[in-house]
Amino acid sequence: MAASHRERIERVLAGERPDRLPYAFWRHFYDQESSAQDLARAMVAWYREYDFDFLKVNPRAQYHVEPWGARFEYPGGPHDRPRQVTFPVRTPEDLAAIRPVPPDSGALGEQLEALRLIRRELGPDVPMVATIFNPLSIAADLVGSDATLVRWLREYPAAVEAGLETITRTFIPFAQACLEAGADGIFFATTTLATRNTLTEEEYRRFGRPYDLRVLGAVSSAWFNILHVCQENSMLYLLADYPVPAVNWAATSSTNPSLGEARARLGGKVLIGGVSHRALTAPDPEAALSEARRAVEETGGIRFILGPDCSIPTTSRPENLRAVADFARNYRW
Repeated sequence: MAASHRERIERVLAGERPDRLPYAFWRHFYDQESSAQDLARAMVAWYREYDFDFLKVNPRAQYHVEPWGARFEYPGGPHDRPRQVTFPVRTPEDLAAIRPVPPDSGALGEQLEALRLIRRELGPDVPMVATIFNPLSIAADLVGSDATLVRWLREYPAAVEAGLETITRTFIPFAQACLEAGADGIFFATTTLATRNTLTEEEYRRFGRPYDLRVLGAVSSAWFNILHVCQENSMLYLLADYPVPAVNWAATSSTNPSLGEARARLGGKVLIGGVSHRALTAPDPEAALSEARRAVEETGGIRFILGPDCSIPTTSRPENLRAVADFARNYRW
């Protein structure tokens, strides 16, 4: 008898080999994310099309900075990212002056409503994680660019730390509210900050790690928290001791540890990944299938969920996704 999606993920987290290979992919729907209702419909339809083993809810990409006055406009197409049109944080003093925002207000409350709608539609047996960006990533988006934030944290560290404190105090109760709204955990994303292309490890230890751990500690009761360490040249091993059962990163990048290399360093965590953006957009599904087979070989299928390096391109080919889904659904040990 086939396991439910929840049972399958629970077995993987316990270090057991499930009935078949679990898998999940996630992406943005830029033309369907401007309201809780539209986002929920898009996520439910996406889940049902491919029958993933868990749903990673991809929120409006900028929801986390809207509470402090950042505004965006949508070009309107399914592949068109929104453009920021207002930048309320223009100086280090502006960042230091932001104040905590209630977790159920504005864009934050909208995301909570989307989670409630999705859970109501999919029921209890579909594991669902809510996306939360780490405080340092949110600060970078507030000031408009990584380069600006890096310059400020080097020249005005006290102002940046004050802003990070406020962001953390806002997103701790929001992360907890996500669980109350039906999420089984959070997908905690470092975006472009936990990479040596942006910061030194010493800088991340000061400006990233303490705030990350406070958010994750506040939701430690959740059973399916996932750490996402984004980008190339990532600081994956610096974050290896974060209190999460599962980790996702760009394992197909030659600048990062592979799935096989990371197994011994990540302390028994479940590894999620193995299929690159390049393979998902390739003209032949065999590219994605080849990566999927290699990922199973590297991990032995133990404590492993087949997935992407990151949020997949909106131009990913359905044929490639279906081929990987069929591979996973039909895989037997």
